[in-house]
Amino acid sequence: MLNISNNTPITENIEQFSTVKNLSNRPHYKILNKIILGVSILGLIILFLPWTQNISGSGAVTTLKPDQRPQTIHTAIAGRIEKWYVKEGDFVNKGDTILFISETKEDYLDPNLVKNTESQMKAKEMSQESYSSKVSTLSAQILAIQNEKNLKLQQAKNKIRQAILKVTSDSIDLIAVRTQVKIANTQFNRSLALNKEGLKPLTDVEEKRLKLQEVDAKIITQENKLLTSENELINAKVEINRIMAEYNEKEQKARSDQFTALSNQFDTEAQVNKLKNQYTNYQIRNGMYYIKAPQSGYVNRALQSGIGETIKEGTQIVSIMPFKYDIAVETYVTPTDLPLVHKGEKVRIWFDGWPTIVFSGWPNLSYGTFGGKIVAVENFISPNGKFRVLIAPDKDEEPWPKQVSIGSGAQTLALLDNVPIWFELWRTLNGFPPNYYQPSSASTQKEKK
Repeated sequence: MLNISNNTPITENIEQFSTVKNLSNRPHYKILNKIILGVSILGLIILFLPWTQNISGSGAVTTLKPDQRPQTIHTAIAGRIEKWYVKEGDFVNKGDTILFISETKEDYLDPNLVKNTESQMKAKEMSQESYSSKVSTLSAQILAIQNEKNLKLQQAKNKIRQAILKVTSDSIDLIAVRTQVKIANTQFNRSLALNKEGLKPLTDVEEKRLKLQEVDAKIITQENKLLTSENELINAKVEINRIMAEYNEKEQKARSDQFTALSNQFDTEAQVNKLKNQYTNYQIRNGMYYIKAPQSGYVNRALQSGIGETIKEGTQIVSIMPFKYDIAVETYVTPTDLPLVHKGEKVRIWFDGWPTIVFSGWPNLSYGTFGGKIVAVENFISPNGKFRVLIAPDKDEEPWPKQVSIGSGAQTLALLDNVPIWFELWRTLNGFPPNYYQPSSASTQKEKK
């Protein structure tokens, strides 16, 4: 110690002074010391109390099924507004008419368009039936031609057989005549020799010469007859070729007419189908002039107004809130917390405007919160940079309030592991995420596998 000051330092015990003795004997200091000691012991005990880790999120009330959410009704065709049948706030049943529009496209302005199209369709159907009858008639005609050709060919073949037999017969007759010529010539020569010897008279020789000449004339006739029979045979063979050519030409012409009729029939059938399609489309389009409610609900807002206003196809007309719906909550969690969220887990929810007292670490002590179960976890990030989670009411707990409306805000707590408070404080101060874990159902399935 430096002896810079001239004052002599106090080296005596401070407790000997009366002031110090009075301060130490005051009772409130003892009470304060006890309080500090009790709070320290209580804080130490609290550090070892269980704390439920959780994931907080914010979202809004929605419906469980897509067809139960508010929807807008669109017009399928362009038109002009003619008459409104509802006003905002009205309740409509499924199929009730909301709006009537008139036609604006020139292709559909004819009021008798459906009737005229039906008449065209019927006329084409009759034309199709006519072509079908023509095809059947030509088929019968072709069959008749084929039968006639077969008969004609059979007749020609019979003529050929007859000609062949006649040629054979004439050939045999010619051989017989030639034999007769030889016999007559022999007889004539014998008579002539005998006449020279004086054994036969001259008249006998003349008779034999006359007979020889007759036989010679007969052979010429028989040869002509044979040639005629051969020509008839050739003509019969030529007739077969002519019959084949003639009836083939008739059959091909009939088949050509049949194919033409079939082509016209198919073309007419295509036109009939096209007209049927147009007729059906026109009927459906006439039904689209009346815009009807797709399901029962309340008309929230008329998105179009006025009479005589022209609207395009696909234009939004009115917004409807379905009458019956299952309420749910959609909330959003950060990508860091996404691995900790699993389908089927329980979640605590409190709604905006509903009185609540929330202890995030002790959900059993919270007031005004409601139970829910995760039914869907979106696998793709939302535009807000978070993942969407859909929560349905937990049937094992108190039902959600009926006064909660679709679209109102909601806060959620997804409950995780139970840890000591000191561990949660240490994790929070160090910026560590909650403990990664798998639900009991998932671990059970892994054990079974």
